[in-house]
Amino acid sequence: MSLDIGLIWNAVVDWLAHGLWALSWWQLLLYTLFTTHITIAAVTIFLHRSQAHRALDLGPVPAHFFRFWLWLGTGMVTKQWVAIHRKHHAKCETEEDPHSPQTRGLGKVMREGAELYRAEARNQETLKQYGHGTPDDWMERHVYRHSVLGPSLMLILNVALFGAIGLTIWAVQMVWIPFWAAGVVNGVGHFWGYRNYEAADASTNLVPWGIIIGGEELHNNHHTYPTSAKFSVKRYEFDIGWIYISAMQKIGWAKVKKTPPRLRSGVVKPVADELTLEAVIANRYEVMARYARGVRAAVKQELDALKQAQAQKAEVSLLKSAQRWLHRDAEKVPADAQGQLAQARAAHPVIDQMLTMREELRQLWLNTTLSREQLTGNLQAWCQRAEASGIAALKDFSVKLRAAHA
Repeated sequence: MSLDIGLIWNAVVDWLAHGLWALSWWQLLLYTLFTTHITIAAVTIFLHRSQAHRALDLGPVPAHFFRFWLWLGTGMVTKQWVAIHRKHHAKCETEEDPHSPQTRGLGKVMREGAELYRAEARNQETLKQYGHGTPDDWMERHVYRHSVLGPSLMLILNVALFGAIGLTIWAVQMVWIPFWAAGVVNGVGHFWGYRNYEAADASTNLVPWGIIIGGEELHNNHHTYPTSAKFSVKRYEFDIGWIYISAMQKIGWAKVKKTPPRLRSGVVKPVADELTLEAVIANRYEVMARYARGVRAAVKQELDALKQAQAQKAEVSLLKSAQRWLHRDAEKVPADAQGQLAQARAAHPVIDQMLTMREELRQLWLNTTLSREQLTGNLQAWCQRAEASGIAALKDFSVKLRAAHA
């Protein structure tokens, strides 16, 4: 009897040490990274791009797999996640935004992202207003709505396969989405990074390589074109979520409904017409991004001129400091930077004129009281002034604008 107990005890100890599947440390690491990456892919492809924004339709195989995996690996309910995310876009950077670092503070969103999510998930008005169109079948009503059951099964599976270390693997799996999605994307992605487009909110691209968070790193691109299934827009940007979507589309598992619009160029027209206006308004974010490049070119010329004239360091420093705000909409410039920007504009008439004409160009899509014919006339007048300004960057931009078509 004592021998049997000893054997049983040794078996238990061996199981706690190695589990049913004895793997080396690097194999356990690969397993953890692989499973968490599947979770990231499920969030960005199924919850975010397919469900929340309807940017693509998924076939039954990937859709049901992603739903099952998210239930197992996160316990998140599709309707809750979709509703909270849609509200984030609808109320972005306001007090009603469920997780904006601009109103709640970056530290709070980073530390308490999961708590903010759970609090909003209990808001029935949010679910009713923003959670429409999500799955409502038998599995959703009777299985997936039980948020605790899925992660509990994942815990049992990990411990059975790997023994005691399975607890650590499970802990990493459970904090992966709260950290990367709720914390990094929702927090840092609205606080720090680079911006391709002057979107209406504070969204930023964290890095140009969207791999770790499945492409969600390209957050400014997404907020600019929220209904696009593809997040990368520049040649140097990489969206691994889009790679997976493209592969699924090739085998019939996905159907992409929308990608970012592209401003195309043809023959330069003598004057801008209604089709030019249509292209400018449809691609307004790309138009302003191209205009920003012209502003940067003009600033470089001004800085070179200051250096050649051996201007005082204060003059050079003023323009360099104001440079970061020259491509921003006036209402986006912080109060403490407005005085500095005004000084730079007063000291550099070329920069001042470019910023003045930037705002005039922006009025083409902001002014909703004018007719199509009136807006076309305004665009033609704008091009005439730009090409007669004597500013090379303005003239070049205007000529290219007359070649634009949707």
